Amino acid sequence: MSFLNEIRPWVKNHYLSKKDVLSRCAAEITAEIQQGERRNYSELLDLSSGDLHRGGIKPITFVRQVLAACFYPALLEDDSLPLDVRQRAQSLLRECDGGSIGSYTESSGIGKIKHCVSQFITRRDGGVPSSSDNIFIMSGSQTALMIILKLLIRSEDSCRTGVLIPVPTYASFTLALEDQGAAIIPYHLCEEQGWTLQLEELHRALQAARKTCNPVALYICNPGNPTGQLQSQKSIEEVIRFAAEERLFILADEVYQSCVYGDNTEFYSYKKVLSEMSSDISSSVELASFNSVSKGFMGECGFRGGCVELVNLDPEVMKYARTLFSTRSCPPVAGQIALDLMADPPKPGDPSFPTFSEEVQFIKNTIRKNTGRIQEVFAELPGISCQPLKAGFFVFPSLHFPPMAIKWAEKRQMELDMLYCLHLLEETGLHVRPGCEYGQRKDSHHIRLFVGTQENIMEDALQRLKTFHMRFMKEFS
Repeated sequence: MSFLNEIRPWVKNHYLSKKDVLSRCAAEITAEIQQGERRNYSELLDLSSGDLHRGGIKPITFVRQVLAACFYPALLEDDSLPLDVRQRAQSLLRECDGGSIGSYTESSGIGKIKHCVSQFITRRDGGVPSSSDNIFIMSGSQTALMIILKLLIRSEDSCRTGVLIPVPTYASFTLALEDQGAAIIPYHLCEEQGWTLQLEELHRALQAARKTCNPVALYICNPGNPTGQLQSQKSIEEVIRFAAEERLFILADEVYQSCVYGDNTEFYSYKKVLSEMSSDISSSVELASFNSVSKGFMGECGFRGGCVELVNLDPEVMKYARTLFSTRSCPPVAGQIALDLMADPPKPGDPSFPTFSEEVQFIKNTIRKNTGRIQEVFAELPGISCQPLKAGFFVFPSLHFPPMAIKWAEKRQMELDMLYCLHLLEETGLHVRPGCEYGQRKDSHHIRLFVGTQENIMEDALQRLKTFHMRFMKEFS
């Protein structure tokens, strides 16, 4: 089937979101393959989401062993499980009512696990103190983020509450802001300089927004999704000063903090940088920092474990925040346990440490090799440019299409990178996401590709992409 022919008839259904269109197409193709329909490919490769285990990366043994023992305590008598696994499971079960993870917990999470998370943050930030009283565990970092937005957004005011967000950014956050009635204030990351956040752009966006709304918060994704950029310490300091001057609440989405692989790169948390600034700033800038077990080396997306730490909130506001968090039922206990294991993994000398460290290093090496291979392939392809890859789970290359392809998309009244992804999916079985889902500058086009998969799967995906892209560019040249 030529990619110049129209594909599935429902593609332009206005009731389907961009994500729904591609996902539905992928589901139909998978069903057709299972029914024996002959294609140029035997399986669909899904690199559309940040899911390590879907990408073929095996779960961490220590994590699954502890969880298994918590789910089925009879395993605590099984000597085949390492001693530190059984001890950790016993310790966690003692914190559960009735010794069962089937019991309810406090709405903000098990106290011992919150304390464990606060100790992890203190170690990460070189001794900057963290209190478990300021930590709330939720069913994923997105849930915590939505609650903080409720704290900030006053939908009943005549002047809408505004939130500054980066462009590009992931679509679900934008949809959540719209759902809560917030005014979205876009600020563009500078692609030409590695998707850096530029202070002049923040000032421009803020001044323009104040004509129509009341900006109250600045959302930062560091490391970035979908762009994979990593902020320097200097950049973070500039952003914090900006927030202090403009009285903005900082929402620091730091869920990819353990996935840093660029040369000469290091993750700095917003809280650590804030703590090292002058006292008038370090004691006044309000901050919410988010983390999750879904991202980083654990990749436990399905357990839904995330947390937020609140910094410098007024005591009265903090009371209200606690009330908001308490309106939710307790987060899944399996997710809380996974968060505990992320915050306090095996240490040198523990029976599980050799296997744990080997598995984590394998995952990091796989991602590093994949990103290197991606950059090699993209360098060979006409019409594709990609900024250096530093962190996170995604690559977000820019596609430079011939004029004929642009006219082809305009005739069909669809974004060109969406059409590109649809035909890539139909022709090769490779499922990636179009840049138009994340926001991008006018007349620019991108795709988002997941890098956390087995090397052989990545190689297969890159060969499919290369073959399709060369054919596509030739057809429209």
